Amino acid sequence: MVHVPGPLKPIAAILQNAGYRCYLVGGAVRDMVAGRRVTDLDLATDAPPQTVMKLFRRVIPSGIEHGTVTILFKGKPYEITTFRTEREYHDGRRPQQVEFTASIEEDLGRRDFTVNGMALEIPDARLIDPFDGRSDIKRRLIRAIGDPEERFSEDSLRLMRAVRFALQLDFSIEPRTFSAMQRHAPGITRVSAERIRDELTRMLATPQPADGFRLLRQAALLEQVLPELLEGIGVEQDSAVAPDVFEHLLLSVNGAAAERLDIRWAALLHDIAKPRCRATLENGAVHFHGHDEMSAQIAADILSRLRYPRRLVEHVAHLIRHHMFDYQRQWSDAAVRRFVARVGIDKIDDLLLLRAADTFGKTGRRRADQQISELRRRIDVVQQEQHAISIADLAVNGSDLQHEIGIPPSRDMGTVLRFLLETVLEDPALNQRERLLEIAERFYRERIAGPRQA
Repeated sequence: MVHVPGPLKPIAAILQNAGYRCYLVGGAVRDMVAGRRVTDLDLATDAPPQTVMKLFRRVIPSGIEHGTVTILFKGKPYEITTFRTEREYHDGRRPQQVEFTASIEEDLGRRDFTVNGMALEIPDARLIDPFDGRSDIKRRLIRAIGDPEERFSEDSLRLMRAVRFALQLDFSIEPRTFSAMQRHAPGITRVSAERIRDELTRMLATPQPADGFRLLRQAALLEQVLPELLEGIGVEQDSAVAPDVFEHLLLSVNGAAAERLDIRWAALLHDIAKPRCRATLENGAVHFHGHDEMSAQIAADILSRLRYPRRLVEHVAHLIRHHMFDYQRQWSDAAVRRFVARVGIDKIDDLLLLRAADTFGKTGRRRADQQISELRRRIDVVQQEQHAISIADLAVNGSDLQHEIGIPPSRDMGTVLRFLLETVLEDPALNQRERLLEIAERFYRERIAGPRQA
């Protein structure tokens, strides 16, 4: 059932009173026809953008060179675009020429897939569907409008969008469209890293992103955007449900919460270096020594390549670097404190979320891990006791070491501070200013500077 959202009717009335038409277009119409929740409300009109700017009081020329402006109506923004056609996609990304048209059908014809090529006329809710998108929604199909070869030649990002829409809607890709995707897959290299990143981010927010990465592989796109993942195919993994590292990583992503982009990336990449670190011992056992550190570096390289913010890159790499911890009940309290100090108290919860995703990737089940629950309780005790777990928590600082002992600001000072932290991690009672100054001076004289000359 389709209907016109109430807030759009007064907007359409303003345009109609001036002699123009107004339509709801894009994903809102698709989702409405599919019975999904409607979010973005994008409008199209035959009014030129300059006319739209005159008809409404508050307007932002957000994309006026392409006929798009944003009107602020009753406190909410609405994008409204003049009907247009696009020609001459020389670089496989952006049209070289945009022409306005009076035809909604022509405007819909420039779009990518039939499910996105529908419009809802306002205010009478008449569905405009020149490419039979409604039938494709019923058949649960993503199908290119017109010739798929032309659609993917025009804009290579549509290759990623096809996969993303199939994943979000739980649709299949129509065979002719999919074959064209495979042929045009190398063209994705002409698309900016930022646009590819945005598509991957949307995929990772879906309930089952693993299916999307499998589809990217089948479409020959994964080798273009994330070739490192393919190295895990055929590399055996200690898992009851995943035959190799590739499938283990995909299942691990499904095991992470959809709203946590950082944890999902960490889950996808936490074992990415295993194929490069794989070694076989004389007894036939296989190990992946050092894969945690190398995986962290590869993950940082991938996320930087995709232009993710540095904060996310560093956080994901940090989690991967520490994901191989092996908690045992025999750990002493000092060992727990050292673990917290190494990981960072503010990173512990996220590391345990990564461990849960990793476990899901091995078992296919979400279940409580008694050992991890016990570790969590012991970490809670560390927090409650407020013992020193970082250099900033010590009862002395660099200034104290400089003025009281004469240690100059240098690497040596950092070495002394780290030694003091190790000391109080082992025995929290030693975190007293005079006691630490005494320990610091002895360590510095005996291990670094040598005894004072008389």
